[in-house]
Amino acid sequence: MPKFNTAAELEQYCAHLLAARDPARPCIAVCAGAACDGLDSAAVAQAFTDEIARQNLAGRLDLRVTGCHGFCEKGPNVIAGPQDICYFEVTPGDVPEIIRATLAGEVYEAKIYRDPETREKIAPMSEIPYYKHQVRLLIGDNPRLDPLKIDDYLAVGGYAALVKALTTMTPDDVLAEVKRADLRGRGGGGFPAGAKWETTKNAPEKTKYVIANGHEGESAAFMDRAMLTGNPHKVIEGLIIGAYAIGAHQGFIYTRHDAPRLVEHVKAALAQAEAYGFLGENILGSGFDFKVELHFDVGIFVSGESSALMRSIEGNAPEPRPKYIRTSVSGIWDKPSNLNNVETWANVPQIIARGAEWFAGIGSEKSKGTKLVSLSGHIVNSGIVEVPMGTTLRTLIFAIGGGVRDGKALKAVHFGGAMGGSLPVEYIDARLDFDEMSALGAPIGAGGLLVMNEDTDMVDIARYLMDFLVRESCGKCVPCREGMFQMLKILTGIAEGRGRKFDLERLAELAEVTSLGSLCALGKTSAAPVKSMLQYFRDEYTARIDAGSQTP
Repeated sequence: MPKFNTAAELEQYCAHLLAARDPARPCIAVCAGAACDGLDSAAVAQAFTDEIARQNLAGRLDLRVTGCHGFCEKGPNVIAGPQDICYFEVTPGDVPEIIRATLAGEVYEAKIYRDPETREKIAPMSEIPYYKHQVRLLIGDNPRLDPLKIDDYLAVGGYAALVKALTTMTPDDVLAEVKRADLRGRGGGGFPAGAKWETTKNAPEKTKYVIANGHEGESAAFMDRAMLTGNPHKVIEGLIIGAYAIGAHQGFIYTRHDAPRLVEHVKAALAQAEAYGFLGENILGSGFDFKVELHFDVGIFVSGESSALMRSIEGNAPEPRPKYIRTSVSGIWDKPSNLNNVETWANVPQIIARGAEWFAGIGSEKSKGTKLVSLSGHIVNSGIVEVPMGTTLRTLIFAIGGGVRDGKALKAVHFGGAMGGSLPVEYIDARLDFDEMSALGAPIGAGGLLVMNEDTDMVDIARYLMDFLVRESCGKCVPCREGMFQMLKILTGIAEGRGRKFDLERLAELAEVTSLGSLCALGKTSAAPVKSMLQYFRDEYTARIDAGSQTP
């Protein structure tokens, strides 16, 4: 592997790399994202490998095994370039015909998308409704690159933003650009990333750390895994740029231990980035030194909480610390530590490359850029979508998601995983906006959107979420440990027909105490599902209590 000591050497290499690639050359991209992998996309990829070898097509047709294409419902997915023809639910038996059609400039109609209402067949990716209504700035490159090959990332403009930052911008310039872009953290509450960076940068301690939080323990959320598995270099590049702005020389990527493909891809990307000179000492001759370590969770939900995560990196039990201790000032080993989630870091290269004004021109007034959202539940098209902030829930669920399965009516949506909130169908035109969704009681969180049909029992939903939180609490503080247990006990009683008239008042009191008295974000937001239920679905709870009281 070449190691670039200067930006000029990298620029020369990229010019030769692009000159050697023919954008018109046919290429097959096989999705190896989590959903497609579970549907044995590996067998499809192997069938392509075998057929290309059998027909001696290595010089005429490229094969690429990629990260997630997004349309998880229809896996295994294959995209044939250069026309971006999409094939769904592909089997090894379809491989010879897809190859034949691709080389002939034709379409293999047996496996292209068919509109469920009009029965129209649609082949190009840009015209399929699921993709048509998206703006795929973060995951759009996934089908275009092999995540194990750094040259594929360079070929789509990778590390150009790092070069720009190191050669034409000071650390203060980079920080100012991120602040002007108004990038808000994508991992939970939407806190301004630039403000957090600035706090860490201005902390008096000389040693500082930056961390990419890829734990993603929120239920029904798998966007970070799609990024780290499909395009790990985009996250790494953002982390390096952030470290340069903050003045950190050590970074960490903290992620799940139970995702072997993700681990393989991140390890390979870190090794390649170091071999090419993007990590290490005197990066591209700039005088800036930076290295990254990969750390894994211990299999519990709370280890994704910021202070618990940092204790885990230190080698301690992942227990949260009191929130009056700000990790931006005193984090890992009591040093200033800036933590953002994977999606936040992935936005940084495009902000530096294209400018703050471009980024701020996307989205809503106070929530800029795009947002990755996981669609799951009673929805026709499950998967990962990327839309501008400000997009309505109606667009997400119906235009992209295809509506509710089996002809059922929509009853509610739930955002934010176990610590999120549920909204009734009346709010279908609410916008994907940090402040708007929080005000409604259903904060976006990391972006897991659960769709629920008319048959959904909202008492059971709350009980299920609370049961998860009770089991995942670290138990360190009483309000969280005991408050959630008592809420679960009450919800279980209502669900089983043993509800009492004063149960809803008790739930409201416990929710308030747990929110105010808990140590970390898990406890403080654990009552969010209960609060949203009492706000929007109280009649359903009252009816269950009344029905139970009449049971002999």
